[in-house]
Amino acid sequence: MTEAVAALVDRMGQLLAPLEADRDPARFFLGVYLRTTVAVGAAIDAGAFEDPAWVEEWDVDFAGLYLDALTAHRRDPASAPRPWRLAFGARPELPPEAHVLLGMNAHINYDLPQSLVRVIPPEEFDTPAVLAMRGRDHERIDRVLASRVAAEDGELHRAGGRRTRLDRLLAPVNRTASQVFLRESRRKVWANAAALDRARRVGPNAAAARLADLEVASAARVDDLLRPGPVLVRLAVRGFGVTLV
Repeated sequence: MTEAVAALVDRMGQLLAPLEADRDPARFFLGVYLRTTVAVGAAIDAGAFEDPAWVEEWDVDFAGLYLDALTAHRRDPASAPRPWRLAFGARPELPPEAHVLLGMNAHINYDLPQSLVRVIPPEEFDTPAVLAMRGRDHERIDRVLASRVAAEDGELHRAGGRRTRLDRLLAPVNRTASQVFLRESRRKVWANAAALDRARRVGPNAAAARLADLEVASAARVDDLLRPGPVLVRLAVRGFGVTLV
């Protein structure tokens, strides 16, 4: 594991310990994220990416947005971005899977486009060969996430996830659905990153306004997931991701 990823894993572990001690439901998403980060680090070491140095930079930057939001929430819940305020403020009695879904939604829809723009400068957006390489490495992250779905399902079950007989029968279907939702949302993320890139070229005010649009859309998506009713049905109808218009 590279030094930067190892430092990220250490930071996650330090934040996870008090969450576990407090039985804070935020521990479920952070636990999943920590294990996934270890898997991404292993994939970097194994040469799974075309530009491992860029993936490492992106991985650390992307995670930092979530960890900063979590730190802000722990200090003052009102100071976190709205998508995270909603995710962190979800009812504690929700099953672990629900807290993970909310965290994933806020992080992918709100944080990921921001991070991509931070680690892809305008000149790379303008260079088709480089942008295509970034896109391919972006897609390879999906493979790492997909490889973790079954294992994380087991981890959440051990953490107290609710499993009826029907849930067990539907587990393969739900894992497939999770992979579909990830692919769908990341396609939208890539388009949203391009929108943020165009806005930053106009100037700071345009960039801030576009980011505010993303925050509103992402918060609305988290809020929708918090409503009572069959979440998978709503995801199937409306999708996991959001689109800047």
